[in-house]
Amino acid sequence: MRTKSLKKNKINVITLGCSKNVYDSEVLMGQLKASGKDVVHEEEGNIVVINTCGFINNAKEESVNTILEYMQKKEDGDVDKVFVTGCLSERYKPELQKDIPNVDQYFGTTELPGLLKALGADYKHELIGERLTTTPKNYAYLKIAEGCDRPCSFCAIPLMRGKHKSTPIENLVIEAEKLAANGVKELILIAQDLTYYGLDIYKKRNLAELLENLVKVEGIEWIRLHYAFPTGFPMDVLDVMNREPKVCNYLDIPLQHINDDILKSMRRGTTHEKTTKLLEKFRKAVPEMTIRTTLIVGYPGETQEQFEELREWVRKMRFERLGCFTYSHEENTHAFNLVDDVPQDVKQDRANEIMEIQSQISWELNQEKIGQEFKVVIDRKEGEYFVGRTEFDSPDVDNEVLINATNTYLKTGEYTTVKVTEAADFDLYAEPVIK
Repeated sequence: MRTKSLKKNKINVITLGCSKNVYDSEVLMGQLKASGKDVVHEEEGNIVVINTCGFINNAKEESVNTILEYMQKKEDGDVDKVFVTGCLSERYKPELQKDIPNVDQYFGTTELPGLLKALGADYKHELIGERLTTTPKNYAYLKIAEGCDRPCSFCAIPLMRGKHKSTPIENLVIEAEKLAANGVKELILIAQDLTYYGLDIYKKRNLAELLENLVKVEGIEWIRLHYAFPTGFPMDVLDVMNREPKVCNYLDIPLQHINDDILKSMRRGTTHEKTTKLLEKFRKAVPEMTIRTTLIVGYPGETQEQFEELREWVRKMRFERLGCFTYSHEENTHAFNLVDDVPQDVKQDRANEIMEIQSQISWELNQEKIGQEFKVVIDRKEGEYFVGRTEFDSPDVDNEVLINATNTYLKTGEYTTVKVTEAADFDLYAEPVIK
């Protein structure tokens, strides 16, 4: 029988899922550090906290497998305690407690004080904006709201995150100032729904006013918008985007589908015509805007004809950035009452077809960039290349700019001007502009 480790406790936080989870892990780590705890992110530690994702099947499987992996390590004596938090734990706590009982404790998405207490730490209300960032030093996520009030039929997020709750502007400015003081130059604004920001506390959609306050933060060079909902989008945001150089000409706006019947079943509150007109307004208001969207194929009842309408619309709209997911049948969502009748192989074929079209569009748009100059930020060095991004690209999901590192030296986290020399479907090759 093994004996409990006598070494000083080190807490290892493991993050699965989306940028919102990354943010939550960083807040948890900041609180632990403030209580004098030794905390690391995805390194070795004898106490493990797994921040899980419960969004779709693949993410749930990854979360469960990670829990099982660390339960084995606990059994083997490599770790002493395992705690589970996040969306999977919020959504399936009773089932998890029954199926994997050896986890020391499960916590939901709103139980941070309880988790801290279990880890021997105190929740400190005064720590506005204090967190240990896990992203490269030059950018950080800024979560401006929690939860979602949208009724989308396919989405389980409201089950896991609750109702929409905006964070006051003054708190977000304090957080941005602290991030800037630590060397962060790019803020990536995230929420389940940016469009709804402010309605609950200011009684109006207030994203534009938030941006006007954030651009005043010294040291911040780029502010990027992620996850806007198309219905009710506050158009005054586009005025700020045009007026303020710090606000990137970039918008992530998941549209999910374009067929009217599918949109109605998805409970998206819009139509083919309204969506297309909205995008036309975006492009007219901010001609240089890069639009990123995500789509779902294989939704219950999606016919070949409806898919073809989506496919042709993707061809027509020529999105700069696009991702495509296969529909995941999630219990306790409205769509779970429908028959999941599109075979998995058909779903995957449709997703592949969309991404092949997008790959060609991206290649064609990238060819137009050859010879042009862009301001880029250097995120990292990888092999023989420095890897950077333009203001039109978000980390991990968008195009990257590759600069030969064998004959050039660039500092990670710094901004520089480059000239594009070659272009592939999702990569640009460039050289620094000597001025």
